[in-house]
Amino acid sequence: MAETGTTTPRERYRAQVRAEVKERAWEQIATAGASALSLNAIAKQMGMSGPALYRYFAGRDELITELVRDAYRSLADTFRATSAAGGGLTELAHALRAWALADPHRYFLVYGTPVPGYHAPDDVTTIASEIMTSLLDACADLPADGPPTPLTARLEGLGDQWTAGHPAPPATLHRALTCWTRLHGVLSLELAGHFTDMGFDPALLYTAELNTLTSQSPN
Repeated sequence: MAETGTTTPRERYRAQVRAEVKERAWEQIATAGASALSLNAIAKQMGMSGPALYRYFAGRDELITELVRDAYRSLADTFRATSAAGGGLTELAHALRAWALADPHRYFLVYGTPVPGYHAPDDVTTIASEIMTSLLDACADLPADGPPTPLTARLEGLGDQWTAGHPAPPATLHRALTCWTRLHGVLSLELAGHFTDMGFDPALLYTAELNTLTSQSPN
């Protein structure tokens, strides 16, 4: 005999409504950006009253948090799967680009301009640190770094603020930060369309930057 589900019909209905609200929210973000997100507009689209919808999400910030949490979890899971398959920094970098290209609005929600007035709760930061942990593990496998830099020295003792206690030494933190910022720089410009009329495939630039990062120490 098949096992009976542990959720009640009311709980399943609530989950369905919340999922539809999030789908509508992504549609709004794609059209007008996250700062224009409106629960009342979503309620109207769904044939509900504003007060009725607020039974599922207490406000705009809770809805944004759910979207941000889902986005970070998606990328964290992507990185974890890539690492589990034996992938290093190169594979993680290409996984990041594929993830971003699959849904640019999701990418920009977490790595673009912050939503005015919104502050993510601590658990979202914890999920984001899982992504950095995968990156730090990959960077630790790269060839030895060169001489310490001023930034390397400044990172001494600061890693716990964004690595969730990863034991990476300052030089590895520096390398991870360098990789993260430079890859995101190229990727953000690509997704924003700044390479459209420049006559080359952005994938080539991304790969060239990645090759530089994996063959040289941070400077």
